[in-house]
Amino acid sequence: MVNNEGFKPIAVNRRATHNYELLEKMEAGLALVGSEVKAIREGRVNFLDSFIRIDGGEAYVQNLHIGSYQPASFFAHEATRRRKLLLHKAEIRRLLGKALEKGLTIVPVRMYFKGSIVKMEIAVARGRKEYDKREVTRKKEARRQMAEAMKIKLRRIDR
Repeated sequence: MVNNEGFKPIAVNRRATHNYELLEKMEAGLALVGSEVKAIREGRVNFLDSFIRIDGGEAYVQNLHIGSYQPASFFAHEATRRRKLLLHKAEIRRLLGKALEKGLTIVPVRMYFKGSIVKMEIAVARGRKEYDKREVTRKKEARRQMAEAMKIKLRRIDR
């Protein structure tokens, strides 16, 4: 299934949107080996505990779990190895500046195919406190209830 932007979604890090307030998003390519791409096509991706680290002028995603691809048994990849993000130097410097600010971190948000290339959306984020998470949940529930009430009211008018 391809969404309206022409991207084929692979995986979404729902925990990132719950635990963090996403401030600035950007797209990055990933340096992968063949068995990783085939495993990603099968949907064997898990974002649990994954994060972005900038090390030596390069950006890496760490703890991103890409499951094994069975036919590549001998040439299989390591499931949670660190993978290089393909970004321009200026983008890496900007991310590093943001990451050094107090309370900000860089997290992977979602992974998708853009054509035949695997891309990752990353975001500069600020951690949410427990009471912030409850407030966001309350607002979402209120919006959902209002939308449902409007839907019911519109049905009554149409009759």
